[in-house]
Amino acid sequence: MPMLHFEFMQRAFWAGGLIALIAPILGVFLVLRRQSLMADTLSHVSMAGVALGSVLHMSPVLAGFLFAVIGGIAIEQLRRSYRAYSEVPVAIIMTSGLALAMVLMSMKSNLSKSFSSYLFGSIVAVNPLQLMIIAAVTAGGMIFFAVLRRHLYTLTFDEETAAVGGVQVKLLTFAFAVMSGLIVAAAMPIVGVLLVSALIVLPSAFALRFAGGFLQACILAVCAGLTGVFGGLTASYYTDTPPGGTIALTLLLILLAGIAVQKVGQRRRQRHLGEAVRAVPSASRQVMSTSYQEEETNVS
Repeated sequence: MPMLHFEFMQRAFWAGGLIALIAPILGVFLVLRRQSLMADTLSHVSMAGVALGSVLHMSPVLAGFLFAVIGGIAIEQLRRSYRAYSEVPVAIIMTSGLALAMVLMSMKSNLSKSFSSYLFGSIVAVNPLQLMIIAAVTAGGMIFFAVLRRHLYTLTFDEETAAVGGVQVKLLTFAFAVMSGLIVAAAMPIVGVLLVSALIVLPSAFALRFAGGFLQACILAVCAGLTGVFGGLTASYYTDTPPGGTIALTLLLILLAGIAVQKVGQRRRQRHLGEAVRAVPSASRQVMSTSYQEEETNVS
């Protein structure tokens, strides 16, 4: 029976496709800002929110989104205090989120059993409400990055230049932190807390090796993300392997294949260049010999 015949697989492909449209674009910005671990950090903070929501009998999904947004804002605030040590805020928030999640999990005996879907992802169990939330986050993220693309690009490389150019740096970094938290929280049902950075960072890492410009990098990252998600879901269905791990491994294979192709191309270009360099002296000698013979003929 075709896999798309099942309604849960249709929702899985919709959810994966939607998040693959926006997560790699966020990944491009995070990699360029040297904040690749921010996705991991926010996912761990979001796990603490899920645990708190379960303890207080609230919606774990909404609590996870709220904590992820708060974590993103906290990272940006701490980053201003540790400008020379950009990895310190990430470490502080990550350890705080993990510690809080562990304490909250201990307050409810059966909570750890239900946490496996958050840790490893459960894309085939995405319900209509989660799909609507993912669609809303994707739409909001696409509008956010499309409208503020130039300002975000300037802010990514030099905040002082962005401020001089009239960019509201504090407001924009606050908005970026909020959007990062929303996207990370939306990606958690796809690959889980432990692998969420794979869906965000790996496609962007692939794209930045081949792209000739920023816009091209975003497009390549989205293409790689869609290929990884759809390929991973298909492979997971037919091999009966965990969807989240299969998607992450597929994205990793895409990255490794891209690196291998690039290295082969570089070696071929170097070999052709070496052959061309070696051919130059012999060609010069041939030209000199021909010129000498012509001179001898003219003299005679």
